[in-house]
Amino acid sequence: MYSHLFQPLQVGAFMLPNRIIMGSMHTNLEEIPGGFERAAVYYAERARGKVGLIITGGIAPCPEGCVSARSAMLTNAKEVAQHRLVTEAVHREGGRICMQILHTGRYGYHPAIVAPSAIQAPINVFSPREMTEEDILSTIRSFGQCASLAREAGYDGVEIMGSEGYLIHQFLTTRTNQRKDSWGGEYPNRMQFALRIVEEIKQMCGSDFLLIFRLSLLDLVENGSSWEEIVQLARALEKGGVHIINSGIGWHEARIPTIATPVPRRFFSSVTGRLKKEVTIPVIAVNRINTPEIAEAILAEGQADLVSMARPLLADPEFALKAMDHRANEINTCIACNQACLDHTFQLKISSCMVNPRACHETELQYLPVQKTKNIAVVGGGPAGMAFAHIAALRGHKVTLFEASDQLGGQFHLAKVIPGKEEYAETIRYYTEMLSKYEVNVHCNTTANAAMFSNHQFEEVVIASGIRPRIPEIPGIGHPMVYRYDQLLSGSVDVGDSVAILGAGGIGFDVAAFLAHDKEEPSFDDFWGIDMQYSNNGGLRPRRISSSQRKIYLLQRKGGKPGSSLGKTTGWIHKSTLTSKGVTMMSGVTYDRIDDDGLHITVNQKSQCLKVSSVIICAGQMANRTLADELETAGLRVHTIGGSADAEGLDAKVAIDQACRLAARL
Repeated sequence: MYSHLFQPLQVGAFMLPNRIIMGSMHTNLEEIPGGFERAAVYYAERARGKVGLIITGGIAPCPEGCVSARSAMLTNAKEVAQHRLVTEAVHREGGRICMQILHTGRYGYHPAIVAPSAIQAPINVFSPREMTEEDILSTIRSFGQCASLAREAGYDGVEIMGSEGYLIHQFLTTRTNQRKDSWGGEYPNRMQFALRIVEEIKQMCGSDFLLIFRLSLLDLVENGSSWEEIVQLARALEKGGVHIINSGIGWHEARIPTIATPVPRRFFSSVTGRLKKEVTIPVIAVNRINTPEIAEAILAEGQADLVSMARPLLADPEFALKAMDHRANEINTCIACNQACLDHTFQLKISSCMVNPRACHETELQYLPVQKTKNIAVVGGGPAGMAFAHIAALRGHKVTLFEASDQLGGQFHLAKVIPGKEEYAETIRYYTEMLSKYEVNVHCNTTANAAMFSNHQFEEVVIASGIRPRIPEIPGIGHPMVYRYDQLLSGSVDVGDSVAILGAGGIGFDVAAFLAHDKEEPSFDDFWGIDMQYSNNGGLRPRRISSSQRKIYLLQRKGGKPGSSLGKTTGWIHKSTLTSKGVTMMSGVTYDRIDDDGLHITVNQKSQCLKVSSVIICAGQMANRTLADELETAGLRVHTIGGSADAEGLDAKVAIDQACRLAARL
């Protein structure tokens, strides 16, 4: 079925069994006590899932190159022993693993950072020190020494991180390299740092040690690389003995989405295909490749030799195995939400996955077969209820699920209609598939009540009935122009051409995006100004922006900037999109009343009336606890998860995690 995806490939001294690469993604496991033991289990599970090659998260070759002051390095024999735990675990499962060597340069979050030139990154509070000639030579040696230690630790090779705006990339562009010596100026000088690192590693490790170079193919920043420069470096890397070129897309400071849900699937694979025509060594396509069908198409069309997936292998460590066994319908698809992976990474927390809380927590969250089968009832078929029912049934319990509506999915049915969140439908598909596989007895169109449980046929009752929107106390809140967000997103109301949204949290932003989306939208590359043809260095061009046909007000009571609670890696995308659409965002708003004239508010002690056709309530949620309280009073064993447990600040990440942990221990 996937003839290209599962075709072996000889690379250097190794025969890779398939074309699936587990791309580098830092998890912060290596930085915690016992973290390497946990990382060994984490990587081994992906190797057991038949991924062709694993690339670890970035490991620094020297203290200056660390992501933060406590980040993992590989510089001595003690650290070699820690890394050997990982390589031996992967090799026991028949897998291959390379270690990524990452020097952050001016992106490091500590005061000792260095860079080609003393130019502070716009996303960093620390300013780098300009590297001296000795600094440069010492850093080149540190890469070689790190690679040598990686070989000693049992890694099959290393990936040199030369993209995304990190140190090597900083040498390559005039944006960050303004040196006047032999390491700056013309491009042949600027690319010498990268080539000298490759030369050093080859000398230290030999030709049978797999060497991957992650090369930026599209910088997406001003004063980035030209296409001619990229090809020049790629050919020089091939000549220097690099076995594989991995694609890098964008700098971390670029203000263009590259991996979040709004990015179309496989959007950047064409630029990899363009480079493939310029070199003879294998190239890897990256970013927003989350199904075997997409991966197969990229390979079949000749746009890459291998495909890299990082987050999809957080979501499902058996991705490759399921595709190989013709069980692609059972893959827990990555929806690119970033909530538990990248948002955690950039907060220096342990990474995980919203749809798979076991990711990076394999040693503590285990789904073991039950010793005694129980009859368990689940009330609510949203993400929390479905996740619990799946895991409990997988472990061997007999599970019955009651859902009041005519379909499973809960709040995800609302989320999937938001522009850029269509992927949420995949999670509903996955859980529905799993409930069927593990024979969960599902009853839709069934509103649970206490009388249904009076015979005590269920030994445990799990309440996952979710939330109900909070209705603020505002004079006129019952006016016919006022609707709840769920009424809007379910398609049951027409709001007209001018709307005020009460509440600027995650739901408020989603509603604003839904309302601002027009039928004739610019393409993704037009909207964000991406030049895939490379007319300008860095691959940028003017954005094509058109204001929404609706007049939209996004309001919040508290002070500060709207959107401050949104995810670190996706919040800026939402804010930028709504700003470009002409959405008016206001904070510190007092809601005075609603009447036929519109919404009356006070801002900065000035009263005004927003003459809107509709008002949408996005003012938080309240827990549905009535049934839980009744059942507890009746003496049943009751558990509440998700919004039923605590609606304050609830999100799907928390709800699914609670569900899986409860299912693992019952």
